[in-house]
Amino acid sequence: MPTTEAIAESVPTRQAAFLPMRQILTIAGKDLRSEFRTKEALNAAVAFSIVILVLFSFAFDPTSDQVQEFSGGLVWLVFSFAGTLVLNRSFSRETQNDCLDGLLAAPVSAAALFLGKTLANYTLLMMIEFVSLPVFGLFYNVRWARQIWPLVGVLLLGTWALTVIGTFFSALTVNLRIRELMLPMLVYPLMIPALMAAMTVTTTLLNGSPLGAAEAFPIRMLVAFDIVFTMLSIFLVDTVLVG
Repeated sequence: MPTTEAIAESVPTRQAAFLPMRQILTIAGKDLRSEFRTKEALNAAVAFSIVILVLFSFAFDPTSDQVQEFSGGLVWLVFSFAGTLVLNRSFSRETQNDCLDGLLAAPVSAAALFLGKTLANYTLLMMIEFVSLPVFGLFYNVRWARQIWPLVGVLLLGTWALTVIGTFFSALTVNLRIRELMLPMLVYPLMIPALMAAMTVTTTLLNGSPLGAAEAFPIRMLVAFDIVFTMLSIFLVDTVLVG
């Protein structure tokens, strides 16, 4: 039987174990409330993705087999372009009134701050994607819901890769005057392996085909990409933010 002293000593330890998750959720909730209050980035990203889909629909015949061949590439092209509008504001909104300095001075680790903002951006990007997919299916005559659950899994993996890298470089470029230009220039080259894998699997699913052995390697690449760059970002974000 554990003694009363042992139980009392274990309580702070258990509370400390849950503290980082509480901090992460607090940061994520703060960013989501701030975005939902103004909806600046969310409305801009949704409008941008819909406009791109509409413009591309005039360039291709929606009933042709050609659309089926590059459907996954078109979808992720729209997602990655629209995503930068959200990711750009991840840390830039904190520059007003020295809010970022206040966050760094708060009893919150840099890793918790980064993961909280990543989680908020991840939620916003998934919302944009679930709005864009029906529009894509409407204009390009693609029955995207035929493989809905595998497609959702690929979206979760690919969007996390985009969000982690985008949030990290948003922190890196927050003090640059041309951060709107620098962010996509830094993010897109690193995203090439993940985007290629996501495009390959998404094209198969949008065509209504089940996942086979050919899609096993791209999926493993997405999982490995997410794990590696998440760990690297957590390890380096303290240097990026604090110096």
